[in-house]
Parts: sequence; structure tokens; C-alpha cells
Amino acid sequence: MYLWKKALILLILSLIGASAMGGIALNRGETVNAIWLIVAGICIYAIMYRFYSAWIAAKVLTLDETRATPSERLENGRDFIPTNKWVVFGHHFAAIAGPGPLVGPTLAAQFGFLPGTLWILIGSVIGGCVQDMIILFLSTRRNGRSLGQMAREELGTIGGFAVLIATFMIMIILIAVLGLVVVNAMKHSAWATSTVAATIPIAILIGLYMRNIRPGKVLEGSILGVALLLLSVAGGGWIDAHPTLSKLFDHDGLTLAWVVIAYGFAAAILPVWLLLAPRDYLSTFMKLGTVVLLAIAIVLLQPEIKMPAFTQFVDGTGPIFGGKVFPFVFITIACGAISGFHSLISSGTTPKLISNETHIRMIGYGGMVLESFVAIMAMIAATILDPGVYFAINSAAGVVGADPAVAVATISSWGYPVTVEQMNQLAHEMGEKTLFARTGGAPSLAVGMASIFNSVFGQSLMGVWYHFAIMFEAVFILTTVDAGTRVGRFMLQDLLGNIWKPLGETSWYPSVVFSSALVVGAWGYFLYIGVIDPNGGVNLLWPLFGIVNQMLAAIALCVATGILIKSGKLKYAWVTGIPLAWLVTITTFASYEKIMSSDVRIGFFAAANDLATKLAAGVLSPEKAKVAPQLIFNQQLDGWLIIFFVIVLWLIIADTIRVSLNYLNGKSVLPLAETPYQRTKLTKV
Repeated sequence: MYLWKKALILLILSLIGASAMGGIALNRGETVNAIWLIVAGICIYAIMYRFYSAWIAAKVLTLDETRATPSERLENGRDFIPTNKWVVFGHHFAAIAGPGPLVGPTLAAQFGFLPGTLWILIGSVIGGCVQDMIILFLSTRRNGRSLGQMAREELGTIGGFAVLIATFMIMIILIAVLGLVVVNAMKHSAWATSTVAATIPIAILIGLYMRNIRPGKVLEGSILGVALLLLSVAGGGWIDAHPTLSKLFDHDGLTLAWVVIAYGFAAAILPVWLLLAPRDYLSTFMKLGTVVLLAIAIVLLQPEIKMPAFTQFVDGTGPIFGGKVFPFVFITIACGAISGFHSLISSGTTPKLISNETHIRMIGYGGMVLESFVAIMAMIAATILDPGVYFAINSAAGVVGADPAVAVATISSWGYPVTVEQMNQLAHEMGEKTLFARTGGAPSLAVGMASIFNSVFGQSLMGVWYHFAIMFEAVFILTTVDAGTRVGRFMLQDLLGNIWKPLGETSWYPSVVFSSALVVGAWGYFLYIGVIDPNGGVNLLWPLFGIVNQMLAAIALCVATGILIKSGKLKYAWVTGIPLAWLVTITTFASYEKIMSSDVRIGFFAAANDLATKLAAGVLSPEKAKVAPQLIFNQQLDGWLIIFFVIVLWLIIADTIRVSLNYLNGKSVLPLAETPYQRTKLTKV
């Protein structure tokens, strides 16, 4: 009887989810209620987590709760520390949940709500969740090895070195884009900047509290930390209204970029328990609480989606970024569906903290499920705005015009009416000077979230809700910046260790400082070029971010597929092989577009040549002419980077095929690098 009841519940859940998906996908000519997106997401996530992830854990990976993990065997008090599973989940989720699930869906909404929503729901449960879970398992079984190290040990020198180089360079670009998004959200906003700045000393205080002042008192530390975070939002409003203090936090983009660079360096060299783990843990409370609150608000408010299912910009003429819906919707929504960056976290800090293998399913697959749900919330928040307001916030001044009257006339001519008065009133309600050309996706998402919260939980608090949302987004992003910088440091140390062995020791402090400085300097350069870009940097860096991020996911799935085949699990190789084939297709096609397109809004080389021609003809304004040489160089650099990454991706694919065929044909291959079984001595953590 119990089994029949259980089957009936799952059948009903499946029917509800299918009905919601059908309503979203088949609707034409009338508005769609946002609640259907939530229903579809919850049903799909619940079914796939209950069955698909459990099947992978039991059959494909065979998780073993009696096996000692690296955090136990290699404990050193800095990087390898057996940690409570909920703290690890918080750290992992906070580290992977960067701007992708927030900004990606917001930017992709220029195509309409439907393409992005379908990709988020389907891509996550089949691709992103699977990648995160399997890479986390493989790294845990290999002493917390990085993705590059695993490739070198399992595929060989050529493939391994290619993965090491590619993942490190991709990581640099990813972190730079994260920094650009948070800088665009904070520039000339004392409220936002002071609130985000307050999260750093709060995290350090909670780290000391839970380790030294009240060891093991996780609940106490959590309550104190969340209370301080909420107070920081209120305090930000007070600072913003103060004539003297507000000037201390009101900065332009370039100044904030230097601050973010300095923060990234400090976060990379400090012990993980002092800043990284408590900040991620606390931010997870804020993230989860906000997402749940947003879901409740949407259910209560039941707003209508105002953005059409498809806009005219599916043809590639979008004002936010160039490119057709295929393949650019798939690379724009990075972390919300599948993200290569996650593989670096799953083979970076997280496997060094896991105390029991059975936690891998919840942390790997479950963490990505939660992130995908965040992406659905972001899609809803962006698409309930009037389309004219959405495009006014997200379109750069270089595209629609710097003068507000010109901008609204341009946007209204697209069929999405908006007025200067409407935008000025909205900015006043949000406590901002202006919302025009606030590119990057974060401000428009915050406006959407604030509108929802204000309608349900408190009228006349729009400014508070807006800056709460900005803090929520910035916390998402900065936790990924610090975790990403640390993982980048690990990868660089892997490479430097081949030159001089002590440089490869992750716990040797001179190596930590030296490698961290190199990593921060590298991504700091790309952050700088994004900040000085007159078009806001999004059209320059986000497509590059999306392509290389998905390439990194393909590389991770290559490594995973090769190891599965070498482990005698050829019949299960389709689990990683299917998402791998799709990612290779979309990234290769997108790369071709960015390299070969003659459209200056799509092709990197076309944009560089067009700008060079205008500079030579003297038709650029003095401000644009001043930065034009560097922008030309950067466009060309982006183009050559794409070419390099495509070559590396296909080299790794070829090497994976070579190793797999050699194994299947009985030829010599490198032995599995999995560490021998050792029984755990830990009690339940």
C-alpha cells in the first residue's frame, strides 16, 4: 500500500509538472502567470533528484559511506578539514552560485521568457547537476585533485596539460566577468557599496566566533551572522542619507574595480575557515532565504509575465548583446543550466571539506538543483518588468543613446514603450540617481525583485527592497570571486609545481602569496578592460564568458566520460556523453559566430576592424578615441582566445577518444588514479 501511495504521488507530481511545462511552452497570444514557471521547476527538480540522482549515486558512482574522504586522511587545518555537511552544502552552493543564475537569465530575457526557461529546466537536471555530482565524486576519490590534475593522471600528458592550461585561462575570464557585474551594480551607489562592504567583516567575525569564541555553535553563529547582514542593509540606507559618509562609499567603476581586486587577493591567501567558509555559509542563508521568500511572494502575488515568449531579437539584433537565439541563449545562461565553473569548485575546495561520500549527492546534484531554481526566480523577476523598462536599464548608452530622451525614443520604436518620467520615478523609488544604462543585468533584476517584495511584504519600502536585492546579488557574486580565486591559485600552483616543486605545495605560504598575486593580476586586467568599455563591458566579456564557461563544462564531461569508460562502466557513459555532445555543438557553433561573423555586434574581429576604421577616420568622440586602441586590442585578444579554446577543446576530445578506444581494445592506458580504500574513523559529521 505504501508503494502504491508513493507511486501515485509521483504520478500526480509528474502530471502537474507536464501540465505546467505545456502551458509555458504552448501559450500564444496571452500572458502567462509566473506561478507556472515555479510549479514546472519544482516538479521537475523533485522527480529528477529523487530518481535520476539516486540512480547515478547507486549504479554509476556506487557511493560508499564507510570510505575515508580526503578531508579526514589529509587534514591540515587550512584546506583539508572535515566539515559539517550543511556547512559544506552552504559553501559549495555559495561558491557555484555566482552571477550565472542571476545575470544570465536576466540578459537572456531579451529573447523572450520561453527559450531561457526551457534551457534552465531541461539543461540543469540532465547536464549541470550530473556534471557537478560526478566531478565532485571523482575528485573526492582522488585526494581532492583538481580537474587538470585528474585529466593529467587519467588521460595522459597531452590531454592533461591542455586541460590545466585551458581551465586556468578560462577561470581568469570567469572571475573577471563576476567582478564586472558586481562593480556595475555598486558604482555610484553608496547604499549598495556600504552594504556589500559590511559583509566582509561580518564573515570574519562569524568565522572567529564559530572556531574560537563558541566552537561548534553553528546555530548561534548563523543567527548572529544573518542578523548582522540584515542590519547592514538598513545601515546602508542611513549611510546613503548621511552627507559625509555617503561620499566615502560613492565611487566610479574603476575605483571599485581596484577594491574588488584587492578583496580577491586577500580572500585567496586567508585561511578558508576565516573568510571563505563562514562568508559562503552566511551568504547561503541569505540566498536561500531570499529565494524562498521570492517564491512565496510570487505565489501570493501571481504576477503576469510581461515579456513575450519570443521577442524580435531572436534574429540576433538584440540591444543587450548580439547573436541569434541559437546558440547564444545556451551560452548566455551559464550557471543556471550547466556551468564549467562548477567543475572547478567540485574539484577544488568542496572535495577537501566533505566528510562522507554519501553527502556528494546532496551537495553536488542538490546544490545545482537549487541554483537552477534561483535562475527560474531570476527569469521571473526580469520578465515581470515592463519590457520598455527592462531594455532601458540593460541597454548601454552606446547602443540606445546617452541622452534619456533619445534612449526612450529608441526603445519605444522597438514596440516597447517607456518614458523618461517613468524611468526617473522608478529611480527615485529605488533610491538611485538613475537607472538608465545600468548594464550587467544585476540592477534590472534587483528592480524586479524589489517590485515583487514591495507589492507583497511592504508598501513604500521600494528603496530598501532594491538595495536588499543588490546586496543579495553582490553576495552571490563575491563569494564566487573569492572561491574562484582560491581555485585559480590551486590550478596555477599545479602548473608552477612542474617548474619548481615547492611552488606546487598548496600550503606553503610564499607559494600561496605569489600564485594568488599572479591570479588576481590576470583576472584584474580583464576586469579593467570591461570597466573602461563605453558599452558597459557586457557585450565584450559576457559572450566570451558564456562560451568558455560551457567549453569548460565540456572539458569536465570529457574527463568524466573517459574515467567512466576506464572504470569499466561503458554502459553508463551516456550519462555524461549526452550533455557533452550538446555542449560541444553549441560552443563550437557559437565560437564560429564570434570569430567569423561580419556583424560588428557579434564578431570580435569585425568589431575590432570597425573601431579601427572609425579611429583612423577621426569620427570617434574624444572619450571613445582615448580608449579605442585598448578596446581594439581587447576585441582581437578575445577573438584569438576563442580560437585557442576551440583548438584545446577538440584536442581534449580527441585525447579522450584515444584513451577510451585504447582501453576498449585492450591496449595500454594509464591506471586509474583512485586512492586505495581506507575505512573512515570519523563519527557522523
